[in-house]
Amino acid sequence: MSGFRSLSSGLRALQPEAFGADPRGERLARIRRSPHYKDGAFVNPGGPARTRPSGSALDFAKVFFDKEQRPRRSPVGTVPVHATTLADLATPPAGGLRATWMGHSSVLAEIDGQRVLFDPVWGERCSPLPFAGPRRLHPVPLPLAALGPVDVVVISHDHYDHLDLPTIKALAGTDTVFAVPLGVGAHLEYWGVSADRLRELDWHEETKVGGLTLTATPARHFCGRGLRNTQHTLWASWVVAGEEHRIYHSGDTGYFDGFQDIGAAHGPFDLTMIQIGAYSEFWTDIHMTPEEGMRAHLDLQGGPGGVMLPIHWGTFNLALHAWAEPGEWTKDAAGEAGQAVALPRPGEPFEPTGKLPVEAWWRSVSQPIPRPWRRPRTTEGAAGTSKRDLDLAGER
Repeated sequence: MSGFRSLSSGLRALQPEAFGADPRGERLARIRRSPHYKDGAFVNPGGPARTRPSGSALDFAKVFFDKEQRPRRSPVGTVPVHATTLADLATPPAGGLRATWMGHSSVLAEIDGQRVLFDPVWGERCSPLPFAGPRRLHPVPLPLAALGPVDVVVISHDHYDHLDLPTIKALAGTDTVFAVPLGVGAHLEYWGVSADRLRELDWHEETKVGGLTLTATPARHFCGRGLRNTQHTLWASWVVAGEEHRIYHSGDTGYFDGFQDIGAAHGPFDLTMIQIGAYSEFWTDIHMTPEEGMRAHLDLQGGPGGVMLPIHWGTFNLALHAWAEPGEWTKDAAGEAGQAVALPRPGEPFEPTGKLPVEAWWRSVSQPIPRPWRRPRTTEGAAGTSKRDLDLAGER
């Protein structure tokens, strides 16, 4: 038996550090006690979800390598990043709530005197290897060290574009608290985060950090970092409630009926951060389209209300759609629904109760979008979407 243990230890030593660690001991026992863990794996709300591309590999390859469509999946120029400065973040938000989208799903939320950092990814690639894998399409708006103190880091799940090894290792040297879904703490401890700074939650469990209550809520997705996808770490959306404000971060998720339940239990929200990118007809169960993302926001709010911030787009090329399509389609979906939506450049702070950033900044560096939104281009849109904006979107 000792020989097998030595072989197992040797194989683990050959694995990239970014693979993290599997849950063991009491953590694994707690996972097995979870009502959401059955037959050796966590299960999704709404029934099984396909986690691998549907259809044939040949069909996928035809679309992936299409010479006309492939260039559209990246910007054609320099993405106009807002160079976030200390002055942007030094003054407390006038209304008590401010959000700064750092790109992809990374958001700094300043809420009721506390600072919450969602899914921070400051690495150059979302990959276990520093020389391969999807690379940033724009730089981070500011160095992580310049962000200032963070009260709590919230992680939605353990995929590389949400849980980033170099970022976590940098934050491990601070005194911030980490709120993570059940099982994800094994990765963080392996990378140097002390167990006493971990708040590891199953769905519907909550924890308090300062004056905030953080609740892990369901999502429809999956997990996995290594060569084996054991489904032993949970994925989650998150509710953060302060004394005056409430916000929601979707993480990665397919659309499901549970958004209504989350909204009824924890909403309405002043701000929702909703995944609207990296969707595809090949994996409809695990990522939302802009239309579905808007529907999710409306479910959470019980109709138009609050402000929606689109996330999970613009930073990495992770799907087959045109690079700017999520932003363009979300802008049109918001106009169609009469819903306020914030469309900041990466790094651009805004307050939901203040003037919202609504300019279609991506158009200056986007190739034509081959599939225009279905919306008629004849009416004035909401959330700052003018007739001219809609006409331009239709032309693209």
